Amino acid sequence: MSMHVVVATDGSKQSLAAARHLRALAAPEALSAITVLAVVRPLAAVSFVDELSEAGREDAASSVAGFRDAAKASIDVIAAVFDGWGPKVHRKVRSGSPANEIIKVAEQVDAGLVVVASGGRGLSDRVLLGSTAQRVQQYAPCPVLVVRPAPKRRRT
Repeated sequence: MSMHVVVATDGSKQSLAAARHLRALAAPEALSAITVLAVVRPLAAVSFVDELSEAGREDAASSVAGFRDAAKASIDVIAAVFDGWGPKVHRKVRSGSPANEIIKVAEQVDAGLVVVASGGRGLSDRVLLGSTAQRVQQYAPCPVLVVRPAPKRRRT
C-alpha cells in the first residue's frame, strides 16, 4: 500500500533537511505521491499596508507577489530532492496560516504522512518544536514526521 506525503517548506535550511530525511527514510515504492507545500502569510509578510493611497495598495500587492515567487522557488528546491526518485511530485503554494493550510492540504490529498521541520524561520526558531510543527502534529489527519535540525558541532 502506498501513501501520499505532504512535505511543508518555509524556505529554511531545516525544511530542506526534513525533505532529505524523508528521502533517506522512505522506500520510493511505498509512496504514491509527494506534495511540496509552501504557505505565504500575506498579512504577516507586509508589516504596514497603506490602504489610503494607490501607491500603498500597489506596494502591498507587489510584496505579496514577491513572497509567492519566493515560495515557488523554495518549493522547486525541495522538489529537486525527489527528482528521479520515483513518486510523482506536486507543488502547491497556499495563502493563510501555515499550520491550518498544511492540515487542509493533508486532508485534501488524503495524506498518509506530513513532514515538517521543527523551528524554521519563527522567532528564535520557536523554542524546541516550533508553533507550526506543534499545531500540525496536534491536528493533522495523519501521522506527522517532525525533523529537528542536526545538532551544531562544537569546535574543539
